[in-house]
Amino acid sequence: MSLVHEGHPLAQASRQLQILRPRAGEKRFDAALRESDLHPLRATGIEVLQLNLGRRCNLTCRHCHVDAAPDRREVMSRQTAEACLDVLARTDVPTLDVTGGAPEMNPSFRWIVEEARRLGRHVIDRSNLTLLMAPGYRELPALLAGQRVEIVASLPCYLKEDVDRQRGDGVFAKSIEALRQLNALGYGQADGELILTLVYNPLGPSLPPAQKTLEETYRRELWDRYGIVFNRLLTITNMPIGRFLRELVEGGTYEEYMETLIEAYNPKAAAGVMCRTTLSVDWAGRLYDCDFNQMLQLGLGPKLPRQIHDCDVGALAARPIVTAQHCYGCTAGAGSGCQGAIT
Repeated sequence: MSLVHEGHPLAQASRQLQILRPRAGEKRFDAALRESDLHPLRATGIEVLQLNLGRRCNLTCRHCHVDAAPDRREVMSRQTAEACLDVLARTDVPTLDVTGGAPEMNPSFRWIVEEARRLGRHVIDRSNLTLLMAPGYRELPALLAGQRVEIVASLPCYLKEDVDRQRGDGVFAKSIEALRQLNALGYGQADGELILTLVYNPLGPSLPPAQKTLEETYRRELWDRYGIVFNRLLTITNMPIGRFLRELVEGGTYEEYMETLIEAYNPKAAAGVMCRTTLSVDWAGRLYDCDFNQMLQLGLGPKLPRQIHDCDVGALAARPIVTAQHCYGCTAGAGSGCQGAIT
């Protein structure tokens, strides 16, 4: 069995969904929800509008569920970005969460941030850190600080060897340089307004350790080694999607990893998954329950809007959530999602 990178995104998503289909004797995710009295899973409101600004990225990370890379051409247009900001202006959704790829590579990134802040929204930038040190982007840290944007930065370990193995040679050094600059601007201070959140994900097919314990270790190691401070650490489970799914399949560990996720299913985590309070928008303006469904081309349920131009937040606030086997990734152990551990 192989998973091919080349080809149309719809074809790639179809192949991934075929691999993710339940095997004989494997419990379906919707069955787990029924046993937990959570079926059908429904949204409980929309607190976050999450925009995937495109799949272009300066890195090609092994674990990336988006399959982001420097040669990707999917980029959200200014027209689509304006439609997203119009939804914010017409509603009271409090948070705009921008992601990618590297969201900062979108030509409209600065405008999106400034406009969302003008509307009084909390803005989250999901950064890989290294881009902030690249030519043409070095003024971004000051812009983000000036707009009081929360930075959620990927740093899968505090050790150079582990980070470079997962994300590429030289990534750790650039990440440390970026973190030092952010600290100098006031990010990460315990009593400050500039929030710096770090993100950990496992190096391979295993669940993350306890978030609180790992945060204490990160805090100690980053301070002792590099004099770096941050506000909080999130632990995120690697989702069996995209590049990580291909690595699992090619390494012969897919079935073992899925068994790990299924056995660790946690009803309390399922009750708090991020899709219940998030609406996800892809680079072309299509609507999804979450960024993971987006990568599998699993749109919103029947008779619901498909595009941001048709978005009715009120009609979507209690919508049924589209689920499949990959959802075990968000509900295993302490749970996982864009906001880290759930329980």
